[in-house]
Formats: sequence, structure tokens, C-alpha cells
Amino acid sequence: MSEDDTLATIDRLIEEERELRSRATGTGLDEEDRARLRHLQERLDQCWDLLRRRRASAEFGGDPDQAQARPVSEVESYQQ
Repeated sequence: MSEDDTLATIDRLIEEERELRSRATGTGLDEEDRARLRHLQERLDQCWDLLRRRRASAEFGGDPDQAQARPVSEVESYQQ
């Protein structure tokens, strides 16, 4: 996935996340929407990680196209 593709995916995921969060105000979300929101957050974490790794690779002379998305289990276990 190119940097432009990654950024487009991030934008799309953020838009859907915002839409779900706006629906959550007041009545809340049903279980299906809560699961979708969790999935969106995981995918966003993966995409941001991939974007950072692509940029770091390019900065240090590597091939950013070799960067692949890491599994959710790996990305979600990072310490902040």
C-alpha cells in the first residue's frame, strides 16, 4: 500500500469513526456498532503504524514499499 493509499484509508476510517461516534451521543451504539468502532480503531492503529514505518524507511534510505501492515495483536500491544 503506497503512502497515498494509506492516507486515503486513514481518511476513510476516520470519517466512519466520526459518524459512529456522532450516533453514539444520546442513545448510544448497539453491539454491532460498538464492534465496528473497535475494528475501526484497530485498523487506524495499523494504518498509522504502517505510515510511520514507511516514512522512517524512506528517511533512512530503505524501500518504503517493503513495509507491510503489522498484525493488530502486535500494534495494539504497544506501550504509549
